[in-house]
Amino acid sequence: MTTFEDRESAFENKFMHDEGLRFRAEARCNRLLGLWAAEILGKTGTEADAYAASVVKADLEEAGHEDVLRKVNADLEGHVDPATVRAKRGEFLLVAQAQVLSES
Repeated sequence: MTTFEDRESAFENKFMHDEGLRFRAEARCNRLLGLWAAEILGKTGTEADAYAASVVKADLEEAGHEDVLRKVNADLEGHVDPATVRAKRGEFLLVAQAQVLSES
């Protein structure tokens, strides 16, 4: 391998690693948001875990996180305003990124 090929390979490996971390942080963030919403909805235990899993699954509908916000906002309508949900998601993303980085 040439030096250029080595550098290219290293860049590709770093990109894959970073994308893996980003995916894990997004999924963790969605789970935390789901658990927070479940608490507001009065769900506990396995019911709260199932709801959080449904929030994580909602992220697979389209690219980005708007699908998650749409689901949680619809579920929390009358309980919490959309701006609060969006702010909580931002808080949970920071927490999730820190958790994922500390695990890797």
